[in-house]
Amino acid sequence: MTELDQRRGWLARRVLPGGEEPDPRFTLANERTFLAWVRTSLAFLAGGLALEAFAIAAFPEPLRKVLAVLLVAIGMLISAGAAVRWVSIESSMRHGKPLPLPVIVPLLGLGGAATAAVVIVLITVN
Repeated sequence: MTELDQRRGWLARRVLPGGEEPDPRFTLANERTFLAWVRTSLAFLAGGLALEAFAIAAFPEPLRKVLAVLLVAIGMLISAGAAVRWVSIESSMRHGKPLPLPVIVPLLGLGGAATAAVVIVLITVN
């Protein structure tokens, strides 16, 4: 174990083993991106809760529940994906590898589009 590894905490050594310490600016940029994904996740969670709590008259109950669960599930997946992405980017920077593709971007795009399409259909039918 190098001197630098000894100065890092046990969690940092376990989650991000080996490699070179990246420029702090890149690590902080990675953290800001993670936090942006978490904010997006929270918006989906809040949207699902709001739909279930306040849209009682707007949609039939089974469809409202499905939409609310879909929004909450997308929020959970984005949150988990943000954590995985943060670790994979940090690891890539430490080992000088290319950055991974953002898998959560298609999830966000497709999930948001599918939910919006269902809401549009339900609004036009009612």
